[in-house]
Amino acid sequence: MPGRSAFFNRGVLGSGLMFAGNGAALAALLPWYPLAAARLGLSVAQFGLVVAGVAAGAIVSSALPSPLVTRFGPGRVSVFGTLVLVVAAASTGWAGSGLVMAACLFGTGLADVVVDVAQNVAGVRAQQAAGRPVMSSMHALWSLGAAASGAGATAAAASGWPMGWYLVGNGLVALALVSAGAALAARTVEQDPAAPSANQPQTTQAAGRRWRTVAVAAWPLVAIALCGAAIEDVANDWAGLAGVGLAGMSAGSAGLVVTVAIAAQCVGRFSGDYLIHIWSRGSVARLGGALAALGGLTAALAQGPMLLCAGFALAGVGCATLIPSAFSAAAELPGISQAAGVTLIGWLMRVGFLATSPLVGLISQLTNLRFGLGILIIAGLAAAALASRLDQPARLRAQDVDQPT
Repeated sequence: MPGRSAFFNRGVLGSGLMFAGNGAALAALLPWYPLAAARLGLSVAQFGLVVAGVAAGAIVSSALPSPLVTRFGPGRVSVFGTLVLVVAAASTGWAGSGLVMAACLFGTGLADVVVDVAQNVAGVRAQQAAGRPVMSSMHALWSLGAAASGAGATAAAASGWPMGWYLVGNGLVALALVSAGAALAARTVEQDPAAPSANQPQTTQAAGRRWRTVAVAAWPLVAIALCGAAIEDVANDWAGLAGVGLAGMSAGSAGLVVTVAIAAQCVGRFSGDYLIHIWSRGSVARLGGALAALGGLTAALAQGPMLLCAGFALAGVGCATLIPSAFSAAAELPGISQAAGVTLIGWLMRVGFLATSPLVGLISQLTNLRFGLGILIIAGLAAAALASRLDQPARLRAQDVDQPT
């Protein structure tokens, strides 16, 4: 794991609070999905389309994060974006139809992608200041905030608390965490050390070569992020319904499967920085992809709560470093700013979120949910196959620095 000096860096601590607050804001919504689907009378296919509203909102906001972060800095953008996010998420508690709920989730996704890019840019800059890997731990703190929030929401749902008012209270706590983190990290994360210099003009031909190099290096990172996004999305949106449909759990308690998946992901991310430090991003991602595929197979074959939880736990551990490593590698892409690199990966990653839930719903409608969970197996194997490409951008940036201008 990162050393004591890394974690007690103000930028790392502040960025960690930002990640934890974002996790708490978003994950509190997930355990309510089975109850909301039952209340609104949604079929599995309809539910898949409704929750895809999160990804649709994220894709629409694709042009916002990079200029916002460049203009205002990651801290301010994270705070304002979180405010919008918690208002939209809490509004789902009063949705009277699937269409209205989809609109609320659209707003949630639109704000979340802006916050996600901002906090990842802050995390990358804090990592550079710390001088050793911390990005997996940043995402682990997201998972920790999400696990705590998810556990609280599960207990509230099982106890019959009103969904909307619970999400309001949870959102205020999340906003306070993000605001405190942004203030703490401000001095460390507001400047972009990797931004291309305005004093180094390039010819059109040179710029074209640079963007071709970026595109070639970026596509495997996008693919790995898509695999990680697909695994997370299945766990977030379908673990609860799998608990009801495959393991015989009640709608109020099925959120436990979501919480187990998030908690396992948290463990995988805290250990991920140490493993990346002694091995490499690619080696850890290769192992993670294999574990995620095994977890998907276990979940698809599960007949009871324990085996289902074990399968989603393996998937959570397996996907733990995929997205953090893709963001770290994207920030190292040569010739573009950190915000642009992270935005590129973050936006395209949302395609996975947009497609995954409707695809799982369609497969489940045509066959059953066990076959729908097979997406976990495919995504895990694909991530393992592409994992070695996570180590390429750092080499390209080093070569780019060595080239005469």
